[in-house]
Amino acid sequence: MPRFLRSLFGQVVAALVLGVVVGILWPGFGVALKPLGDGFIKLIKMAIAPLVFGVVVQGIVGAGDLRKVGRVGLKALIYFEAVTTLALVLGLVLAYVVRPGEGMGIDPASLDAKAIAGYTANVGQVTNTTEFLLKLIPTTIFDAFARGDILQVLIVAVLFGAGLSLLGESGRPLAASIERITAVLFKVIGLIVRLAPLGVLGAVAFTVGRYGAGSLAQLAKLVAVFYVGVALFVVVVLGGILRASGFSLVKLLAYLREELLVVAGTASSDSVLPQVMRKLEALGIRASTVGLVIPTGYSFNLDAFSLYLTLATVFIAQATGTPLGFSDLALILGISLLTSKGAHGVPGSAIVVLAATLSAVPSIPVIGLVLVLSVDWFVGIARALGNLVGNCVATVVVAAWEGDIDRERAHRVLNGEDPASAGTVPAAPAVERGAAAGQLPAPAIPQGH
Repeated sequence: MPRFLRSLFGQVVAALVLGVVVGILWPGFGVALKPLGDGFIKLIKMAIAPLVFGVVVQGIVGAGDLRKVGRVGLKALIYFEAVTTLALVLGLVLAYVVRPGEGMGIDPASLDAKAIAGYTANVGQVTNTTEFLLKLIPTTIFDAFARGDILQVLIVAVLFGAGLSLLGESGRPLAASIERITAVLFKVIGLIVRLAPLGVLGAVAFTVGRYGAGSLAQLAKLVAVFYVGVALFVVVVLGGILRASGFSLVKLLAYLREELLVVAGTASSDSVLPQVMRKLEALGIRASTVGLVIPTGYSFNLDAFSLYLTLATVFIAQATGTPLGFSDLALILGISLLTSKGAHGVPGSAIVVLAATLSAVPSIPVIGLVLVLSVDWFVGIARALGNLVGNCVATVVVAAWEGDIDRERAHRVLNGEDPASAGTVPAAPAVERGAAAGQLPAPAIPQGH
């Protein structure tokens, strides 16, 4: 037992249990511990933007051929669209098979519109296509980092990395400096991660103390259906895709167990983004592929989020006695394909995107959002877990398609035969090795670019 508690995994498990106990026995004290969870997530987010920038830039420079970078990005986007569509369809199917909202008989006029005012105000950020596309472009380079908008930072990093690659020999010193700065940021993240048990303790104690078990009574069926749906999607869909690529889902989940526990405690996949990127690199995946797929997936590959979107929409319709025809379902699916993209970074994103979806389906009262507000945190746990697993699977699959994964190393790591971990530094990319040896050839300049 002492050895178990010395590991991060053991400490996070202990923090989860302690958080539940504190929340039940001393709910007031549990609520007061909320800053521990919030502070931990803020510490992680503080380093995410520069870290993503560094990883993507050094990955592109190390790849050399910019056409390969574009090919990886295109394959990732095609994969994201196909898999999230499956998640949206599964949400609709579960809603109609289980019918979690049927019989509730809620009168929309009896619901308090003030409860959702803060969320509907942000609907324009996810419904206006032009605004969404323009939002990808930061006002200035520094604005992207100041706002912590991962998608904007990714755009800046891709452009900067491409420009640095085209510089050739003269860009080597800057590329080596960026790589060393990124290595320092990973060390900083390593220090912050040691606080994960405190973050989990604060988040779990607050949740149990604030909401308690009673808050789930009325909406328990929706929460249960969603958790089952996420489990089915992960095991059947993602597990099948990963198996077709030659890897085991169970082994991958075991490899990521510490990160999954932190996400379960904080209900935020942001809290482990840097560690996950490091672990996937340690798995034998090329840094450029990890650097492109993971950050992009945080906005475009929200599998569990997509499943919840269609499930909750139909749930609200059922709860308010709103009949839906085939055309309504087709509209819900089509709108969800658009609104589920790029929601990362929008305050209260799940509720905002749900509001946007309902606004586009006139027959369903938007006020029905009030029904799901009280359980959004509990639903958020499964959303964050499902999204994280989906992005990790996507990275492995895209890397397998591109031949950017060392399969032998990956199987050794997943079998527990290799001491790779979040803190393990994989072999240095070509930029640093070549710079150190003075033998790095100039990055290839693609013809026609």
